[in-house]
Amino acid sequence: MAPLNEEQLHQIRDERREQIMRAALKVFARRGIIGTKMSMIAAEAGISHGLLYHYFSSKEELFTTLIEDAMKGAEEATSGVYDLPGTPLEKIRALSMEMLDESGTPYFMLIHHARTSDGVPEKVKELIARHDMHAFIARLLPVFREAQQAGEIVEGSLEELISSYLSVLSGLMVLNAQGIEGYRLPDVDMLLRLIARSRP
Repeated sequence: MAPLNEEQLHQIRDERREQIMRAALKVFARRGIIGTKMSMIAAEAGISHGLLYHYFSSKEELFTTLIEDAMKGAEEATSGVYDLPGTPLEKIRALSMEMLDESGTPYFMLIHHARTSDGVPEKVKELIARHDMHAFIARLLPVFREAQQAGEIVEGSLEELISSYLSVLSGLMVLNAQGIEGYRLPDVDMLLRLIARSRP
């Protein structure tokens, strides 16, 4: 059997790193940073405790890496709204559907823990501060302004409207992550009634 070449080794390392990050996301989303141990992440990933340390030196490093990924993803999703087809309100609807996709629930919980937990690394606090509500409002302002000018959404302060919209979405995702029996995410069109202008 031929030895693995450099490219194959690199691919195996990348795949292992992804496997560890997926496992860490699940554990951190459930337990937060304080309640998580590296041994739990290793068990979730199905690897040895020792092997985990070849990839990440601490749970803080892993948590920070995941938060960086989550913030980058959130930034791309909100900035990418302008490339979506349709009217401004249709773009907001598509963004809402993407944000409420259940596959994103662990990321919402991760960010929730990063905002509210003790023991969060300093670098994470800086990342969260840099990507606060004002940053998201600024990115979404143009599409909401277009929707308001087109008469698709209600009148009033756009900053307050976007802030309320994002708070509702975040709250719903955090609630959904709790696994409350009988709870399910509301339909996107029901949510959009909070901001959409009713047709005469």
